[in-house]
Amino acid sequence: MSAIFSAQYKYSTWRRLWVALAKAEKKLGLPITNEQIQEMEAQVDTIDFALVDNYEKELHHDVMAHVHAFGDAAPRAKGIIHLGATSCFVTDNTDLLQMRAALSLLKSKCISLLKIMEKTAKEYADLPTLGYTHFQPAQPTTVGKRICLWLQDFVQDTRDLIEREENISFLGAKGATGTQSSSQQLFNGDAAKSEELDALIAQEMGFKRVFTICGQTYTRKQDQRILSVLEGLAATSHKCATDIRLLSHEGEMMEKRGEKQVGSSAMPHKKNPIYSERICGLARFLISICQNPAYTLATQWLERSLDDSANRRLVIPEAFLTADAILELATHLFSGLTIDTQTIEKNLNEQLLLLSLENILMHAVKKGGDRQEIHEKLRANPLKGKEVAGELGLTTEEIEACFKPQIGRAKEQVLQFLNAEVSPLIH
Repeated sequence: MSAIFSAQYKYSTWRRLWVALAKAEKKLGLPITNEQIQEMEAQVDTIDFALVDNYEKELHHDVMAHVHAFGDAAPRAKGIIHLGATSCFVTDNTDLLQMRAALSLLKSKCISLLKIMEKTAKEYADLPTLGYTHFQPAQPTTVGKRICLWLQDFVQDTRDLIEREENISFLGAKGATGTQSSSQQLFNGDAAKSEELDALIAQEMGFKRVFTICGQTYTRKQDQRILSVLEGLAATSHKCATDIRLLSHEGEMMEKRGEKQVGSSAMPHKKNPIYSERICGLARFLISICQNPAYTLATQWLERSLDDSANRRLVIPEAFLTADAILELATHLFSGLTIDTQTIEKNLNEQLLLLSLENILMHAVKKGGDRQEIHEKLRANPLKGKEVAGELGLTTEEIEACFKPQIGRAKEQVLQFLNAEVSPLIH
């Protein structure tokens, strides 16, 4: 991810776009030679950043600084570099190429995480555990079912990443206000060639979709929609990591620890869930910066303003780098997650007396009792469930059944979900 948002990747992509522009213009009849294109291609990755810096100090314009530096590196092509283009031809299209590559990388890391989680969920599909609502003891569930609650959200995030990656629209070469006026002048008023120019550049850069309507920039709605997926991923990760922190407190799930890992400089006994905590911290940061593109979209002036430029140079890379870090941490966490089956059983057994009350209620109503009256009796005497059950006419066998963990269809739900929704996505 750092490589995708590096200066080398960004500015070599600018040069690739200038090459694609020249190739398309040559194909459509402009006087550009193969030698010029070949000279440009040979210098795509050999950027003299010191020279660029010198030009920018003089020109105070980053795109023109790179145009001049590229021209110095490819002197025979100097006169046709950036022909008919505006700055956003390289800046916006490069942002899209970076985001597409970044989405693809996040998708692959999500799928790796899903594979680990799927394996764990399947292994513990039928292991009863104490369920919670409001973080108060509730009906039992299974460890596998609980993992599937997290997994389901990560599955949706992965689908969203795939959808956004597949449906990114390319800006193309639209000119200063998006009308393609400059390219139409180059082609002597031939509108068809202006349209084909866009298509040829998009094809060269691997895009199937091109904006028909835009100003100088592509609509910032696209940034907002892309980063909303990262915001969703952050929320999913925070929820999952928070649950693991709670279960760590209960002693049921523990992060892998180094042999000499220190939990606190003051308290030698501490075993803090450091990776879960780190995920939560990064997730909150990511959620906050993913609000930013909505403000950028909302404050665009007519065909474009420049106040989004510095903002986007910070927000877009930071968002993807943070999402990448979260997935790296989550993968590490689940790869070494310890599930303490003995503690899980102990915690469940301690609450079975209270958990049996709903089972007693169900059995008694099936025998003809009034649900509201029985509910009140059990609520008023929660620690005397067996006695109340006897008074309600339940047999000894029925009472004993009420005091066994009831996991309903949890196992079947886990296997159904993994087979129908997770497996097709990861295999």
